[in-house]
Amino acid sequence: MSKAFRPEAAALLLIDHQVGTMQLIKNIPPDLALRNAVNLAKAAKALGMPVVLTASMEDHLQGPLAPALEKILPKEYAARVKRQGIVSAWDDSKFKAAVLATGRKQLVMAGVTTDICLVFPAISAVRDGFEVLAVLDASGSPSDLSEEMARRRMEQAGVILTTAATAIAELVHDWVSPAGMELIQLLLAANPPMLPAL
Repeated sequence: MSKAFRPEAAALLLIDHQVGTMQLIKNIPPDLALRNAVNLAKAAKALGMPVVLTASMEDHLQGPLAPALEKILPKEYAARVKRQGIVSAWDDSKFKAAVLATGRKQLVMAGVTTDICLVFPAISAVRDGFEVLAVLDASGSPSDLSEEMARRRMEQAGVILTTAATAIAELVHDWVSPAGMELIQLLLAANPPMLPAL
């Protein structure tokens, strides 16, 4: 049974949240996937977690990584792993080296497309002995079918499936901690409570 994910044991991996590739997401609103990826980045920063960013072929249709990530994580953005055509980020030696350099064995992972950017590195990381939390609402797919198949495949391989809010809550552990107080405001801003109609 998996241990709870904790910030001192975990790293955040955000894969290919690029302005062009975002347009491939159809099963959820693309801006929702980006907003959740940004919230994960904010949470990782507040909790002192290492973050590894990667992008594929930024000079092509995929475009640059989302500017919102650069604003939150300027150092990590500058150090992002730039891949040239390798589909699975895990197969890129520089990306894998950057992950290993964090020294963390728990990986919170989101990829702009669940069915390509997330599924392959998530499964490969589990095979290599990592615990992987795949954040599904910070990722998306071109169709419901491709999303479902990717989710099934990851789950069968031992990847833990979750959402951004659940991942952040698990990592925070205590809302009364300084980071917890900061992040509960983040979650409330992202999901404002519904007020009853007057």
